[in-house]
Amino acid sequence: MIDLRSDTVTKPSNEMLESMFKAELGDDVYGEDPTINQLEEMIADMLGMEAAIFASSGTQTNLLALLTHCRRGDEYIVGQLAHTYKYEAGGGAVLGSIQPQPLDFEKDGTLDLNKVLRFIKPDDFHFANTQLLCLENTTAGLALPMDYLNQAKIFIEDNKLKFHLDGARIFNAAVKHGVKADTISSLFDSVSVCFSKGLGAPVGSALCGSKEQIKEARRWRKMLGGGMRQAGMLAGACIYALENNIDRLSQDHDNAQFFAKGLSEIQGLNVEYDPAQTNMVFVKLEEDSSDFVNFMKDKGILIYPGKDLRLVTHLDISIDNIKTVINAFKKYFI
Repeated sequence: MIDLRSDTVTKPSNEMLESMFKAELGDDVYGEDPTINQLEEMIADMLGMEAAIFASSGTQTNLLALLTHCRRGDEYIVGQLAHTYKYEAGGGAVLGSIQPQPLDFEKDGTLDLNKVLRFIKPDDFHFANTQLLCLENTTAGLALPMDYLNQAKIFIEDNKLKFHLDGARIFNAAVKHGVKADTISSLFDSVSVCFSKGLGAPVGSALCGSKEQIKEARRWRKMLGGGMRQAGMLAGACIYALENNIDRLSQDHDNAQFFAKGLSEIQGLNVEYDPAQTNMVFVKLEEDSSDFVNFMKDKGILIYPGKDLRLVTHLDISIDNIKTVINAFKKYFI
């Protein structure tokens, strides 16, 4: 199947599987898994942070960030469609009693800092204490502008807030801008990064931050049931991904651009692919897509239903696959 639903659907390569089988193991809850320790040191160094903690998912690492930056009754400002607000089951509110203040994203995936300023609560016992600003990079596949990130850093310092990045696809953003990942991550107090999206590992994310924050995050991870004991096999896959699958992300971006161009030539399709896009193409349909989704599945192509289709390229999607999908679109719509 040609699976365009997400870049989370990738399967480990034989080389990645070999690195998993060869991983040296120990008890990570005791801090004794050498492969996890290696991964945590590696990703912290790559992102210019003091320390890192390995976890099962980006949902958990983002939650660890909220729980370590905020206390009960605090507030974080976040995008309406951000994962840390909409797609992670309200964990910050449910488990941390942390109030979200969602704002609409701008078209480029940013949060307007003037709007953010208006929603920072005054120091008054009537209000929650605004403690944290969360951004997401990439947002719907858009690499946030570097100028904006630098402005946001100054804004954070001026307003004495903490700054967290849901950097699930930070390496896509870095490759798009032609910079090292720490050029982006160094602007933040903490960064969550996912190994199981464009990097192609089967499982795993990391939260990177200060030594003090990561020490506290280990207590929260234990409380959440996130201690995974001999999980070095998972870390072995993540190390392989960091060593081999970052530079190749540009191929996914090129494939997405080729994909968007091919689809835009089909009359009646509204194709969205901003110059800042990375590995996602969006197609707006005029009617419900259930018949189209079934048609594509019969052709061996998986996509999510809906009027707004999100088509995601990844390391298991080749340029020949893209051509096959374009031809399938043409057969249905022409």
